[in-house]
Amino acid sequence: MVKVLIIDDSLVARNALSRMLSADPQIEVVGTAEDAFDAREKIKALNPDVLTLDVAMPKMDGITFLKNVMRLRPMPVVMVSAFTADGAAETLDALEIGAVDYVTKLMGSDNPEERDRYNEEVVRKVKSAARANVASLGKQSTPLTPRVVQEQPAPPVNPVAGPADVFQRARLKNRLIAIGASTGGTEAIRAVIEQLPAGLPPIVISQHIPESFSAPFAKRLNQHSAVTVKQAEDGDLILPGHAYLAPGDDHLLIVREGGQLRCRLSKSAPVNRHRPSVDVMFSSVAKAVGANAVGVILTGMGADGARGLKEMLESGAKTVAQDEKSSVVWGMPGEAVKLGAAQYIDSLGKVPGRIMSLLEN
Repeated sequence: MVKVLIIDDSLVARNALSRMLSADPQIEVVGTAEDAFDAREKIKALNPDVLTLDVAMPKMDGITFLKNVMRLRPMPVVMVSAFTADGAAETLDALEIGAVDYVTKLMGSDNPEERDRYNEEVVRKVKSAARANVASLGKQSTPLTPRVVQEQPAPPVNPVAGPADVFQRARLKNRLIAIGASTGGTEAIRAVIEQLPAGLPPIVISQHIPESFSAPFAKRLNQHSAVTVKQAEDGDLILPGHAYLAPGDDHLLIVREGGQLRCRLSKSAPVNRHRPSVDVMFSSVAKAVGANAVGVILTGMGADGARGLKEMLESGAKTVAQDEKSSVVWGMPGEAVKLGAAQYIDSLGKVPGRIMSLLEN
């Protein structure tokens, strides 16, 4: 049984979350709190397994309260955010501090199917949060600073060759790096991208993220990375030294047109309940790039990406999965390992070095 404390200044929101979570037989809502001070006392008294935490609250905002929680009593927290640009930025801050996941507030939808999907998402994320690796929370990446030198990288295959030689050869081979992630992935992706130098082969990224969050996430990555990061647009020419993030409600496919690689966006049905789907992207990379690709699957709930990574491996690509100890949730990389899709299993801190070494082959 997962014990949940709901923290939100809105009585309507508290009641709605309480109803949808209590409907699941494996979840017990042990209490609700209207502000951070109320929550502090109820955490002590009720000892919940998971908190749901509103971002915008009076007296003490959710971000400040989260910092206190992660400093004094680290525990799984699912943020509840407004579906706005400001809400996206604050939620990304929360994930950096150590929140496991987030849901956006459903603003009074009259569509029963949409409400059912939303309820299912909230329940699924709360259950997943209860199983999260709390020891890794807030430790996936450095604070937002310019890129720093990677510590303890995986050893290069040819230590004599310098970075310029590596990337010149990589460009000649038309290489591509594909990265997929879900729960815990915004910080895991940032931890990887920040450690990669400019001028390397292009990167494509699919992260399970709402539509309003993907552009702010791409902007944040771009501000603190040596590579140029942008939200992918349909028809984008894929260039070295650039990273392309799938928009929050589009599948990202990589296609070869006239000898060049381009991004193609698709509104086709969700795969593994997700759009963008990592499986969709990895599968397209296997077809378009084959043995010239490096596939990386990072922390995430579920199995999306595991089969696509297997397709990449079978096409001759090099494949990497994040290890269990450093993952917030070892769902997606764990499934990839079970399928035999990952040639290398590395801690998050060693993934950038592994990518660099694989580009030499």
